[in-house]
Amino acid sequence: MKQPQLIRAEFHCHTVYSHDSSNRIPQLLRAAKERGIERLAITDHNTIQGALKAKELEPELVVVGEEILTSRGELLAFFLNDEIPRKLSPMQTIERLKEQGAFIVVPHVFDRRRHGWSKEDLEQILPHVDALEVFNARCLNPRINRLGRAFAEERGFAMTAGSDAHSLVELGLASVWLPAFNDPEELRESLKEAHIDARLLSPLDHFKASALIAVGRINPSKKR
Repeated sequence: MKQPQLIRAEFHCHTVYSHDSSNRIPQLLRAAKERGIERLAITDHNTIQGALKAKELEPELVVVGEEILTSRGELLAFFLNDEIPRKLSPMQTIERLKEQGAFIVVPHVFDRRRHGWSKEDLEQILPHVDALEVFNARCLNPRINRLGRAFAEERGFAMTAGSDAHSLVELGLASVWLPAFNDPEELRESLKEAHIDARLLSPLDHFKASALIAVGRINPSKKR
């Protein structure tokens, strides 16, 4: 049986519509194509405005997503039409996402310094999410990613990875190779044949990223 051709996907990145990112949309899209990324999920903090603008420019590349802060931890969602407000309960957030058929991921699962989840809260939402992000390039402690992967493998959960790129230096550090997909149902199937290609953000690149983000914060025209 012929194996499907795989594409490279980045499932977690930000634009200047996140307060802590320096990624202007045109440069982000150009960098993604230069680095061989064929599906780019833009997941700004509590907004889909940047993702919608990016999709207007590159509809075949961009997946409209959001990183949503709930009252307990953060969730990633893909294939959104409507923005989800922050600080709802996890189940309120999930219900609103399911109403629009979104694909739901738990990011940086056990990184409590970055809105990770307690095991008790995680157990409550697990039946209602599609995948766990088992590698996040911004996790400073490699053990956190290992714990996430072991947890997902033990439970038989679909796994994603993401660079969590807040600057162009980071884009593509953690990506997933998988069959092409165009909607949540296809993504669920594609992840069954996926493999992760990832490395952590180095201390030097972390410094570069912080410098780029600081410049972006003081630039009044940064959302162009």
